[in-house]
Amino acid sequence: MCTVSFVPLKDKILLTSNRDEKHYRKQALHPAVYTLRGNKTVYPKDADAGGTWIAMQENGNAAVLLNGAFINHVPKSTYSKSRGLILLDIIEAVRPVQKFLQNNLVDIAPFTLVVINNGLLYECRWDGYKTHCRQLPLNRPAIWSSATLYSMDVIKKREQWFAAWLNRNPNPSQEDVIKFHLFGGDAGKANNLWMNRDGLIYTVSVTSIELSEERCSMHYLDLKDFSTTNKEIRLSSPCAI
Repeated sequence: MCTVSFVPLKDKILLTSNRDEKHYRKQALHPAVYTLRGNKTVYPKDADAGGTWIAMQENGNAAVLLNGAFINHVPKSTYSKSRGLILLDIIEAVRPVQKFLQNNLVDIAPFTLVVINNGLLYECRWDGYKTHCRQLPLNRPAIWSSATLYSMDVIKKREQWFAAWLNRNPNPSQEDVIKFHLFGGDAGKANNLWMNRDGLIYTVSVTSIELSEERCSMHYLDLKDFSTTNKEIRLSSPCAI
């Protein structure tokens, strides 16, 4: 939930996430198919709070979560609800972006949510006080890094790595993107995409969604034991991408 890339291609979209977590968090459950308001929904499950950081649905919607909004914030000792549960509240809605804007997020930790809804791309941020939402071009690659873990200088450097990688790989496969999420960077273990800060916080998994006109698939790599899961569902109606 701490590094996310969006890569649009001719006939599909790739949405990929590195989850960076504290060492004491339980190992997540691999992706499975759940039903949310009648829609088949695929997501890995946080074993601590029961939410998720990335999800896709048979209606073509998808969402991925990052901790923090624009800047690093001072966390409270407790919040009323996990951000991963908020993601599920939002993705199950008929109009996820509208649900984000209307949701009562008071006493929820700041977060950034990247949403694909009806073939459109949105960046939704909750800064702890107010919501911010903007539609982004669907034909332009993008990368996000969590404001809670990475300074603005490092975030800019990661954007440069991403741009340079795309120049070398103008038509990447899902496997290529996953390799970038594993091996991208030249700033040392603390700030590379597959990060590790003295074993206290480190990348625990890479999850990648491939969304095409008729189907979506999720590839999950657990970096704790290097196990993998692949899930695919057909879309209930063609997706405009």
